[in-house]
Amino acid sequence: MSDLPFGFSNRDDDDARKRGEEPGGPDANNPLGFGAGGFDPSQLGQMLTSLGQMLSGMGQPGSASAGPVNYDVAKRLARQQLGADLTPLTSGAASAVTDAAHLAEVWLDGATTLPAGAAKTAAWTANDWIEETLQTWKRLCDPVAEQISGMWTSQLPEDAREFAGPMVGMLSQMGGLAFGSQLGQALGQLAKEVLTSTDIGLPLGPSGTAALLPAAISEFSTGLEQPESEILVFLAAREAAHQRLFGHIPWLRQQVLGAVEDYARGIKMDFSALEQAAQGIDPMALSDPSKLEEILSQGTFEPQTTPEQKQALERLETLLALIEGWVEVVVTEAVGDRLPGAGALAETLRRRRATGGPAEQTFATLVGLELRPRKLREAAALWRRLTTDAGMEARDGIWAHPDLLPDSDDLDSPAGFIDSVIGGGATAFDDPLAQLAATEARERDEAERKQAASDEPGTGGPDLGKDSDKS
Repeated sequence: MSDLPFGFSNRDDDDARKRGEEPGGPDANNPLGFGAGGFDPSQLGQMLTSLGQMLSGMGQPGSASAGPVNYDVAKRLARQQLGADLTPLTSGAASAVTDAAHLAEVWLDGATTLPAGAAKTAAWTANDWIEETLQTWKRLCDPVAEQISGMWTSQLPEDAREFAGPMVGMLSQMGGLAFGSQLGQALGQLAKEVLTSTDIGLPLGPSGTAALLPAAISEFSTGLEQPESEILVFLAAREAAHQRLFGHIPWLRQQVLGAVEDYARGIKMDFSALEQAAQGIDPMALSDPSKLEEILSQGTFEPQTTPEQKQALERLETLLALIEGWVEVVVTEAVGDRLPGAGALAETLRRRRATGGPAEQTFATLVGLELRPRKLREAAALWRRLTTDAGMEARDGIWAHPDLLPDSDDLDSPAGFIDSVIGGGATAFDDPLAQLAATEARERDEAERKQAASDEPGTGGPDLGKDSDKS
């Protein structure tokens, strides 16, 4: 799995993806018509037509291609990968999703103090998923693309920047085309296999909408021992649990998506390595595509990971593990006795994430993050112990404020965190600001009491020796 930020890819990963493409060959999803075997002259007309369509309107006001990522290209390529043989959504499938979601909400009411968070439930096709989640992908991708594309011009002297203005603008537009192409291919693969709107732990869909993809769920159910109807209810419960968190924890969506933005702001390029590479490049070699590809694959042009980025990724990894762990515990408690195969389904989904399917690959390519199954398991274990030792209300009350959540060290060694919750009582997390104010008041009263005791008449002022003895 690639751990390179969005906009960069590993040659080996690209080759692997090509080998696993749908029938039609590696050229099927290539917008410019270049295949693995080289240029086919018979495709020249199609290539120029596709290129002209992509470049026409680039940078025009109101165009989706005017920003750092060409989303027109991304959407077109994503839908192209889905093909024309998509199974249409039937009224029976939509009705089954609605019934499963209603049943799941009823069961969840007894497993968490958070009320239902979805205003409506929807059955999506893969095309619907692309359309409905694209706005969130824009928020995730734009900061990364802007940061990378802006680095090249920021390093130029002012006079050189003015001189190179038109060329820089063209390069930015071509960069947007490249970003859009990569995003479109990733989303096309992802849309084929995602089961719900929160399948990768991110709130990708519109706020307040719980969505399931019946065709993907039917494909996922093939070969499993549980009936498809039970699998649908189980996945509906997971989607509803995610919606309860994101719907009633006002800061959570911003924290998750903001961590990606923090990562983007920390991107740095090693321009000293770039200058060194430029000195050793033979200009004649740039005319050979294979030589150019070899230069680009050496890592010279890749962004450098900074300490700020590592912190942002750790925060995001921990937060996503806490979300997934909480959902797993709550859903297991809600459906465990009602769906005998719930435990096996939970393990199947956990392994599905661990094997690095399209969801993990897309997110790893985007922000360089891979959810470690160990952290996810430990997060679930922490929430499970909190439920047993402190109760459901204290467990859910921890979501009241981000500062109350366990950190990465707590996931590794949860005993101290759990003891602090039990020792503080369930009400200690109801109002963190009131708790802070009470602590400050106690400290202030203690300081005033000591000051009054030291200023008593006849003492001649503070008696440091006595105070020292008392302390």
